[in-house]
Amino acid sequence: MGEAIGIEARKLHAVEELESKVRSYSRSFPAVFSRARGSIMLTENGRQMVDFFSGAGALNYGHNNHAIKVAVTEYLSSDAMIHGLDMATPAKIEFMETFNSFVLESRGMRYRYQFTGPTGANAIEGALKLARKVTGRQNIISFTRGYHGLSLGAIAATGNRFYRKVSGVSLSGTTFMPYDGYLGPGVDTAEYVRKLLMDGGSGIDAPAAILVETVQGEGGINVASKEWLQSIQAIAKDVGAVFIVDDIQMGSGRTGEFFSFEFAALSPDVIVLSKSLSGYGLPLSMLLIREELDVWEPGEHTGTFRGNNLALVSATAAINAYWRCPSFSEEVRRMGALLLDRLEAIASEHGNGFSVRGRGMAVGFDCRKTELAAATARRAFERGLIVERCGPDDQVVKFFPALTIDLETLNQGLEIFEKSLIETLTGVRSNNC
Repeated sequence: MGEAIGIEARKLHAVEELESKVRSYSRSFPAVFSRARGSIMLTENGRQMVDFFSGAGALNYGHNNHAIKVAVTEYLSSDAMIHGLDMATPAKIEFMETFNSFVLESRGMRYRYQFTGPTGANAIEGALKLARKVTGRQNIISFTRGYHGLSLGAIAATGNRFYRKVSGVSLSGTTFMPYDGYLGPGVDTAEYVRKLLMDGGSGIDAPAAILVETVQGEGGINVASKEWLQSIQAIAKDVGAVFIVDDIQMGSGRTGEFFSFEFAALSPDVIVLSKSLSGYGLPLSMLLIREELDVWEPGEHTGTFRGNNLALVSATAAINAYWRCPSFSEEVRRMGALLLDRLEAIASEHGNGFSVRGRGMAVGFDCRKTELAAATARRAFERGLIVERCGPDDQVVKFFPALTIDLETLNQGLEIFEKSLIETLTGVRSNNC
């Protein structure tokens, strides 16, 4: 074991020597990961790690999901098209027809597909550009603590100063409004937004789009209510703005339904999907656009890696495996309720002003203090659990288990988290004595 640890240390040193300082997750999780299956990751020195991170939400169905892997390996072995720009391929057609049948039509939805570049930020850029083209306006309404990506258009709509300050240029074209609950439980921020946007003397330019997450992931697992979201959609309609839901991280089942906005009965003009859309961690991003808003000229928004055929194959396999009947959604909601209840019990038992919030399998444990969250996550990693942090000051421990996780593994990870929290609190209290 000592020799294995030494080999891993040398490899991590190579990463430190060769890779840019911009790397982040290899610092948070200092190990060499060699294999993974389901909700378990293995390091080269033989450690088993419970994964509550799920590739930042890109692995909703776990690592190397067998049902999806079979489709991927069969496709790879057939010499079928992998790269095809936006040409017609059997893989693309099958995906669109399958998605249409088992995701859209079953929900009474009708949209056109636009395959963008491979990342969520690429899709956001396309959505904002389309909204500006449709309306002839420039201003985008985004929300406090929102996160939409780090390319220039997307970062202009992202609230976190840590990311905004390194852009190197003035980030214009976006006006920030308070998210649900941002000004406290007694303030209806939707009415505030309506007042400003309907008042010609407010100084706020008429918006091309209102861009919103139903649950803010990177912002701290901030959950918008059904009523607030419905109000924001109504405001967009009243001011003639395109209503865009960013479902990059919370879509594909993360909140219990395929789309995170279903519980609020929303009908977005544009839906942005990425991350777990491919089902296998492969890059795939897509816009769903209301037909009357599809005003693009051919080739007006393009990209070399749009419509990755291998990712389309894995996405089709994921839909076939999990979204043909409602039982999967029901199981995600059941497991999400168990996760939320357990974390609320931990918060209540250990005091310290902790709070828990979330929907489905996206839950945040607010430690209030950055140092406490950081130390707990670090100890959790040492004990065999991978959890990320989020929030404006990284004070929230973010729980993103695979939607397919079994109860035993879920409980194992939660036990590790609770022990790590207790250790951290004991250390903090000892240091304060």
